[in-house]
Amino acid sequence: MPIDLTILIGGAAGQGVHSITTPLAKSLVRAGAWVTVVQDYQSRIRGGHIFNVLRVSDAPLAGPREGVDILVALNQETVALHLPELSPTGLLIYDADQVKEVPAGVSALGLSLEELLPGTAAGEIAVNAGASGAVLGLLEVPVSGLAQMLAESFAAKGEEVAGWNRQAATRGWELAQTFPHSVSLAGVTPPTRPRLLMSGHEALAVGALMAGLTFISGYPMTPWTSLFNAVAQRSLAHGVVLEQAEDEIAAINMAIGASYAGARAMTGTSGGGFCLMTEAVGLATMTETPLVVVVAQRPGPSTGLPTRTSQGDLQFVLWAGQDDGPRAVLAPGSPAQGYTVALKAFDLAERYQIPVFILTDQYFADSQHTCRVEDFPERRVPFALDLEPAQGVYERYAVTESGISPRRLPGFGPELVVADSDEHTPDGHLTEDLQVRVAMHDKRLRKLTALAREMRGLTTAGDPAAPVVLLCWGSSLGPVSEAVSRLQAGKVTVRMVHLSELWPFPREAVMKAVDGFKKLVVVEQNASGQLQRLLRQETGLTATKAVRRYDGRPFTPEYILRGLAGVV
Repeated sequence: MPIDLTILIGGAAGQGVHSITTPLAKSLVRAGAWVTVVQDYQSRIRGGHIFNVLRVSDAPLAGPREGVDILVALNQETVALHLPELSPTGLLIYDADQVKEVPAGVSALGLSLEELLPGTAAGEIAVNAGASGAVLGLLEVPVSGLAQMLAESFAAKGEEVAGWNRQAATRGWELAQTFPHSVSLAGVTPPTRPRLLMSGHEALAVGALMAGLTFISGYPMTPWTSLFNAVAQRSLAHGVVLEQAEDEIAAINMAIGASYAGARAMTGTSGGGFCLMTEAVGLATMTETPLVVVVAQRPGPSTGLPTRTSQGDLQFVLWAGQDDGPRAVLAPGSPAQGYTVALKAFDLAERYQIPVFILTDQYFADSQHTCRVEDFPERRVPFALDLEPAQGVYERYAVTESGISPRRLPGFGPELVVADSDEHTPDGHLTEDLQVRVAMHDKRLRKLTALAREMRGLTTAGDPAAPVVLLCWGSSLGPVSEAVSRLQAGKVTVRMVHLSELWPFPREAVMKAVDGFKKLVVVEQNASGQLQRLLRQETGLTATKAVRRYDGRPFTPEYILRGLAGVV
């Protein structure tokens, strides 16, 4: 019987929820399990309620599910909030020094400092590490891997602290042996080739570095900051110049300047920060400067819910900036797609000399998934510069059939490179000749013709001839694909069409993928149906139903299936 187990670890910010989650998740992956970790946290440093959900299986996972099998509570609030989610056969592991009330009839294991590390001043370290060990004990996974992880994690704090953690984990593991549990991972063996536990933003950062990123600028803003940090941690090894700007206006203009000078440049932000960047989007478009911009979505308007997830900025990013201009908009749905989308973004930006936007969100950014090394094939993005000597006068914005003009770098070679944010002549000088204006505007827009042919980012699942189609985009990929799998297992024929490349809209590919449908359901995380409206605008197709979520939490298969009531 397949293994499918959910572990919820909750407490207040500052109590060490992550100090349990990270080594526990990595230990399970090293033992051979497939793990997905989803974070739910409030916008504060200490206090408030946060929790992480680990889904563990002996087979690849699409994402989180509802329900809890093991609840780890570091405070009383976690018991009150999440005990109703605990399955009838579930177990509560709790900090006995913090949790004073456990309802009768609940199978529970209390852990205290005195029991785990008697006579020490370890504090909450004891229960955090002890709970991690107890989970492995319940699942019949050796504690040695966790002990190694804790030694690595706490090495910088000295041998005494690292030793306390190892001892507490081992003692927790021993105590859990007395609690029989219905799920065992004893039959799962370590993979012959190590697997990766990666978040979407970590994968996107690796893709950007593989693409040749040499400059990144930004201002901290959740959830974009995790991508900025992921690049920063690797910047020295890859020779990347990293600049924390004073605001988002400076960040995007720095990236444009770096790209103009020849760097492979990227910037990013979240919704409110992108509001500040929109003027410079027009600058990159008019000067035809390659640029990759990551917009990590969160619920708005205004500050909204800074640490929650959303897909509410699609229409904003599609049309941000002054007047018409070519751009590409991509939206990965998994870490593997994050890696390949980053490669494609830099390739498109440089070849077409345009801004390319990557839409992510908090769920994609911070959730970790078990990945195979082969999900990240090595591939380089070649430079698309015109290095041949100019024949006559060099024209940076020469009118061409494709709309793409020869791009040179200033200071490299004898040609004079002139750029202007005003409308300009082919050689780059400001003009108010209206005929030239029309010719230059048409030239820029002609890039969309070839660019549209490169939009092929569709992922399909289920029965390709099924009458019911679920259309989704971005980070909804995992939950929707699992909902389709469950329906298929119940003999309900349905298919999924997922878009990771949204603009130019891949009209022909979408029309082919949904051909023959009787019911079309658009699944997305915003209130207004932004993909649904884009679909109708570009294809004329009208959705039969919409499944939407905009409370700041990610989709689950169960949520989607409830939304399909009356359709399937």
